[in-house]
Amino acid sequence: MSEREIHRRRFLAQSAAGLGGLALATTGCGPKLTPPDVTWDKPHYEGPAPVPGPFPKDRPNVILVRFGGGVRRRETVEFPDQTYCPFVLKELAQKQGVLFDNVEIASKPKVVTSHGQGTLYILSGEYRHYEDIEAKPLADRFEPVNPTIPEYLRKRYPEIKEHQALIVNGEDRISEDFYTFSNNHLFGINYRSTVLSLYGFKTYLLRKQLEENNLTSKDRAEKEKKLQELIGKDYRPEEVRGKISPALQEFWAKWRAYYGDSGFVNPRGDRLLTALTLRAMKELRPRFVMINYNDPDYVHWGPAHFYTRAISIIDEGVRQIYSAVLADPFYRDNTVFVVIPDCGRDSNRAMAVPYQHHFGSKSSHEIFAVVASPTPEKFNLRPNRKPIDRLQQQISVAATVGELMGFRADKADAESLLKVV
Repeated sequence: MSEREIHRRRFLAQSAAGLGGLALATTGCGPKLTPPDVTWDKPHYEGPAPVPGPFPKDRPNVILVRFGGGVRRRETVEFPDQTYCPFVLKELAQKQGVLFDNVEIASKPKVVTSHGQGTLYILSGEYRHYEDIEAKPLADRFEPVNPTIPEYLRKRYPEIKEHQALIVNGEDRISEDFYTFSNNHLFGINYRSTVLSLYGFKTYLLRKQLEENNLTSKDRAEKEKKLQELIGKDYRPEEVRGKISPALQEFWAKWRAYYGDSGFVNPRGDRLLTALTLRAMKELRPRFVMINYNDPDYVHWGPAHFYTRAISIIDEGVRQIYSAVLADPFYRDNTVFVVIPDCGRDSNRAMAVPYQHHFGSKSSHEIFAVVASPTPEKFNLRPNRKPIDRLQQQISVAATVGELMGFRADKADAESLLKVV
């Protein structure tokens, strides 16, 4: 991110804080903070915890779609005839599963409606105040305290490799490449996930180019400097910083052979995430994959259609992935999709683009969720029913994936969405 962009975002954040009273008076959609001791249904487990073992044949693979970049209900599920994601709403949710149209990010002190925080709320199943590891503004280098979904999964099923508990990340939020394990002493680095991203490919490519001995001394020095700059963005422990597994090296080698070195051939933005996911399904065979879509956030830099068009791009990506599931026996009869935004967006009538930001207004806490499958009856999803409008929490996703895949998300603070299906 450029210095100019950092200063721009800081100015917007400070302006929003300074004008908060005026904005709330004008729009009537400010945050309604609940007392710190607000509670909701927490997971209840009976009997001994499952012991590590092989992944059961009757448990589904899970594709978790972070419908990201900050997407509110109005353009997605609130008005079906005007939705910008017709596949997710009308095909996936209504015909193949369940729509939860009243999901929230809790309005509690220090609970932030933003992308990195929302991603960790989803992965860990708890709301927590996160700060950058060095308190740098807008850096978002967070470390989860409680275990993440891939950690629970890999501890429960040791045969699942790092690259089979996968996160696919965008090029604009590099810090989210490193949300791969918590600092919980019972989980952590040994149960980490693998990330597919353009950042990962660039580090792989620079290493390979430096190994090929066909560079001038000037080019070599430039590439070595660039590689160190990229590796320096990785704030995790030394033993994993900049390291990639043999499976991932093979994946990137095939990617390079197909798309080349220039970066002008492969897709970009959220289309890149779809392409990475489709290729990973064929080559890495993940049991769990989380796709961190983010293009709707480009509305910060432009007009309204930057947001609405990006929603449609995500919708098309989910359709392509669903079609790939139907065509692949490994996934076809044994996969569940879970769709949820990282956060919502403002509804500020005082602005030309009323949903440009997500500064904690009421609608930025209001999101939705979908749980669906090509074989919904197998997982008791009972499609073709009315949306479930009982209030649910964003942090319920961790327990939901746990219930589906057969592990206990016992540090999570909310019950599975499936408890009300």
